[in-house]
Amino acid sequence: MKLLKLRFVFVCLFLLASLGTAIADKASGPPQLIDRDVIFGNPEIAVAQLSPDGKYVAFLKPWKDTRNVYVKAVDEPFSAARLLTTETKRPVAGYFWTRDSKYILYAKDNDGDENFNVYAVDPSVKPAAGADAPPSRDLTGLKAVRVEIFEVPKSDPDIVYIGLNDRDKAWHDLYRLKISTGEKTLVRKNTERITGWVFDLKGQLRMATRSAENGDTEVLRVDADAFTKVYSCSVFESCNPLQFHPGDERLYMETNKNADLTSLELLDPQTGKTEMVESDPLGKVDFGGALFSEATDELVETWYIAARVKTYYKNKAFGDDVHWIEHKFPNHEILVVSRTKDEQLWLVTAVSDTEPGETMLFERKAHVLTPQFKVREKLPRADLAKMKPVTYKSSDGLEIPAYLTLPKGVPAKNLPTLIVPHGGPWGRDQWGYNSLAQFFANRGYAVLQPNFRGSTGYGRKFLDAGNLEWGRKMQDDLTWGVKYLIAQGIADPKRVGIIGGSYGGYATLAGVAFTPDLYAAAVDIVGPSNLITLLDSIPPYWESIRKMFYKRMGDPSTPEGKTQLMEESPLNSADKIKTPLLVAQGANDPRVNRREAEQIVIALRDRGFPVEYILAPDEGHGFARPINNLALFMASEKFFAQHLGGRFQEGGTSAEVARLKEITVDPKTVVLAKKIDAGTIGAPKPVTDLHAGTYNYQVKIEMGGQQMNMKLSTVIQDGAGSWMATDQMDTPQGAATDTATLEKGSLLLLKRSVNQGPVAIDLDFAENKAVGKMSMNGQDKPIAVDLGGPLFADAAGSNQVIACLPLAEGYSTTFRNFDVQTQKVKLLQLTVAGKEEVKVPAGTFNALRVEISSADGGSDKRTLWIAGETHKVVKVTAVLASMGGAVLTQELVQ
Repeated sequence: MKLLKLRFVFVCLFLLASLGTAIADKASGPPQLIDRDVIFGNPEIAVAQLSPDGKYVAFLKPWKDTRNVYVKAVDEPFSAARLLTTETKRPVAGYFWTRDSKYILYAKDNDGDENFNVYAVDPSVKPAAGADAPPSRDLTGLKAVRVEIFEVPKSDPDIVYIGLNDRDKAWHDLYRLKISTGEKTLVRKNTERITGWVFDLKGQLRMATRSAENGDTEVLRVDADAFTKVYSCSVFESCNPLQFHPGDERLYMETNKNADLTSLELLDPQTGKTEMVESDPLGKVDFGGALFSEATDELVETWYIAARVKTYYKNKAFGDDVHWIEHKFPNHEILVVSRTKDEQLWLVTAVSDTEPGETMLFERKAHVLTPQFKVREKLPRADLAKMKPVTYKSSDGLEIPAYLTLPKGVPAKNLPTLIVPHGGPWGRDQWGYNSLAQFFANRGYAVLQPNFRGSTGYGRKFLDAGNLEWGRKMQDDLTWGVKYLIAQGIADPKRVGIIGGSYGGYATLAGVAFTPDLYAAAVDIVGPSNLITLLDSIPPYWESIRKMFYKRMGDPSTPEGKTQLMEESPLNSADKIKTPLLVAQGANDPRVNRREAEQIVIALRDRGFPVEYILAPDEGHGFARPINNLALFMASEKFFAQHLGGRFQEGGTSAEVARLKEITVDPKTVVLAKKIDAGTIGAPKPVTDLHAGTYNYQVKIEMGGQQMNMKLSTVIQDGAGSWMATDQMDTPQGAATDTATLEKGSLLLLKRSVNQGPVAIDLDFAENKAVGKMSMNGQDKPIAVDLGGPLFADAAGSNQVIACLPLAEGYSTTFRNFDVQTQKVKLLQLTVAGKEEVKVPAGTFNALRVEISSADGGSDKRTLWIAGETHKVVKVTAVLASMGGAVLTQELVQ
C-alpha cells in the first residue's frame, strides 16, 4: 500500500534518522548530564497525522506510561485531545487514517513476537460509561498469525487489502477486509511464492512480486486466472514496484538491474519494457525514494541520501512551498509528514542533528506556518552535539562513509570512544538526530557510526562487497574506523568500546571475538552469536529472502558454506574473548532467539569470564517499551563508565531501578536446553489406563491486563480397542472441538480431529508418521510429516493421559508432541516438582505438581496439579506462546 508505505517512511525518518557530528566545540567545558529519561523515555507528543479531510490531528502520547493514539480537532489545543487507544504493555508502533477519515487503524503484536493483528477505532464514538476510550476492534483476530497491509484503495475507503499467513506461515494469502464489519474475503490464494501485491490507482489488483526458488525477484502481471512474468532481477539486484503512473498504463519502479546504482523507472506491464525516469544526478548514490500527490497521484519529489539528503522537486508549486519553509529553518531538513487529500493543509517537521523534530501546520494558500509541538520538548537542544560526515579507508583501500559525533565542550583529543555499527546489515545510517549517539556524546564519548561495506544506498558494488564477509572485511571496516580515530588523535586507544543491535550486536560480538585487543568494553543487543543457529531459526515469513541470506552470508547446506559460517560465528571463538561484555536480549525475539544470547553467556561464564546479562520477558527484536530501554541504558552507561571512563548518571527512578533488577539475570542461573536426539525418544509407559468420564473446568486467559473467561469440557469415552477423548471449549471466536483417538494401554495418539470456525484438521498417526490435511475457508493443505517416533500426551485428553503415568516426587520423562501449525515435532520434558494443597471450585486436593517445559529449546511451559489417589487433573496453568505470553488458568469444577 503506497500511501501507508510513504507515511511510515516519513515516520521512520522522523523518529529513527541516524546521526553524525561536526568538530567539537571549543573547550568550554562539557554540558550538564542530560537525564536519560529525557532521551529514552516517552516523548510528550510524537508522530502526528492529519485526517484526510483536514478536520483532525491524531498523534501519539503516553497514557499510563505507554504511547497511545490521541485525536483532537485541528484548531483545538493538544491539551483538549481525546484518548483513542488504551494499550498498557507495548506502545502503539504505527497507525494511519482511513481514506474517509472515519477510522484510525493500527497494528499490534504480543510482547514483540511480530504476529501483528490490525485494529480499528472510530474517533467519533464516545467511551462507554467507566471506559477511558472508545472500543478498539480487532479486525483480524488471529493467533500466531502475522497480518500484513498491502493497500488502502481510494476507490473504497471501507476496504483494506491484507495478507494472512494462517494457511501457510511462509506466504501471505491476499484478503479483502471490510473495515466497518471485519468481514474478510479471500481474493487470491498464495501458492506461488508471492511477496507483494500491487494495485492501480482505481484500486484494481494489477501486479505482484514473486521470490523465485533461486532467490531472484520476479515482477508479475496479475491476470484473471494466471500470473505473467514481465520483469525480473537477480538475487543480487532489486526491482521494487512503487505506484502506478496517472492513467494506470505504466508503473513506477525502483531497480538496479544491470546497473550499479538504483534508479527510478517506468514499467509497461504489457510489454515489460522500461523507461528511465531518474537516477542520482550526481551519480553517487542509489535512488532514495519518491513522494506522490494525494490529490493527483503525480510524482512531486524524489530524494537521494549521500552524506545528507538531497531532494529534487517535480512539482514546482510543491517545491516552492517546501523551499519557503526551509528558509525559516536553515541547516534543517523539512519533512512533509502528512497531507490532506486536497493537499492544502500539511503537517511538516523540521529535523537536524540537534533537533529531533519540530512539527508545524502549514496552510498552503495563505502561507501560514503554525507551530504545533516539539518532540522531546524537555531536551536541552543547546547541549546536544553536532554531527560530521567523515570517510576513511578500510583494510583493502575501500572508502567507508561514516558519521562522527563528538562530545560538546571538550577538546577532541584522546576521548573514550564508541563504535556503533547499524543493524541489518543491509541498511544504513544517515544524518539526523540519533538518541544513542546524543546520549553517549553527552556522557563524553566520541561516537562513530560506520556505513560498512554491505550497507545499502551506495550502489551494488558497495553492497556486494559485503557478500560472504560477515566477521571478515565487514568487520575490518569497523576496525579501520577505530584506527582512523586513533590516527586523528580523537580516540584513546585504550578506551574504545563497541555497542550495537541485531547485526550491530553480531558485529559487537565479532569485534571482541576476532579482534580481542581492540575493544575495552562491549554491549551486544539482540545480536546472533552462532550464524548456523541464526539461519536455522529465521521466521517462516522470511522464507522469501532465505536464498538471499545464503548468497550473502553463506549456505549452511553446503560443506564450504557451513565451514565459513562456523568460522564467522563469535560463539566458536568465545575462548579468545577478553573484553568485558554486557548482553541484552528480548525473550520473544522471533529473529534472533534468546538461545543466541544465552549460548555466548554460558560460554563465557563456563570459562570463568565475567559477563552481564539482561533478558526482557516482554520484548522481541529490540526493546520497544521505554521502561526497558531506560533500564538497559542505565546499565550500559554505568558499564561503559566503569571500563572506559566516561560520565554516567547514577541510579534512576524507582521504577527504572526496579525494572533493571527484574530483567537482570545472574549468568550462573542460565541453563541452555541440551540438544536431545529425537530419534532416541520413545513414549513413557502409563501405570494405569484411562477411565470413561467427564471433566468440567473453568478457564481464564489473562493478557495485557485483560481477561477472557471460558468453559472447557473433557469427555473420555470407551471405544473398541481405543479411547475417544474430546475437548470442547466455547471461545470468543466460536466453539472449538479437539478429538483424539488413543490406543488403550499405551495411550499413544492414533487420530486427531480439530474443528474451529473455518479451520478443520484431520490427521492419522501410524508408523511414526502424521498424514492428513488442514482445511481453512474451504482450502485444503495436505500434511505428511515423519515424526521420528510416537506421539504421547498430545491433543485432546493430554492432561488426563499424563495423570496415568507413574507420577511421584522426582519422576521425570521426555515425550514427543506435534505442532500442527508449524508442522514440526517438539520434545517436552516432564518433571514432578513436589506436592501442594490446591483449592479449586471442585474442592481442596493434595496434589502432585507436574511441570512440563520444552526439551528442545522451544517456549512450552505448563504446570499440572494432579490429585494423587484419584488421578484427577484439578488445575492447569500454561504460558501461551502463540498468544504472546498470555497466561491460561484451568480449574476443575466437577
